[in-house]
Amino acid sequence: MDLVTDSVHYHGKGGRDRRVRFGPETARAVSRYLRARTKRKGAELPDLWLAERGGKRLAPNAIKIMIKRRGLSAGLTGVHAHRWRHNFAHEWKRAGGDSGDLMLLMGWVSEDMPRHYGASAAAERAQETHQRMGIGENV
Repeated sequence: MDLVTDSVHYHGKGGRDRRVRFGPETARAVSRYLRARTKRKGAELPDLWLAERGGKRLAPNAIKIMIKRRGLSAGLTGVHAHRWRHNFAHEWKRAGGDSGDLMLLMGWVSEDMPRHYGASAAAERAQETHQRMGIGENV
């Protein structure tokens, strides 16, 4: 975690390392967490994220469970971490981002992945592009 460059370096799926930047709001939230973390049981552990109880490191599937639980408490079903990946890919493409850059950020090696993750909202993007271009309006 580097709060100077607002980025995190991590070892991801498939044994690939990458650095991902985050925005100023995330940086503020992480800073608050790090300050609060120093006062918690288990603060001496090298792991960044600590479990809510017991001063232990966060279990590998804990975030997955927490996201699902929070979705259900909000009355939503089907909430999962990959939904954020789909949304990120959609917003990236919607903003005109390059698929190759998206692949690097997301850690994908297959060119099928940007299509797969962006497909859920491809029709919406196509409609927005069509409306923006105005083709057929001046016939």
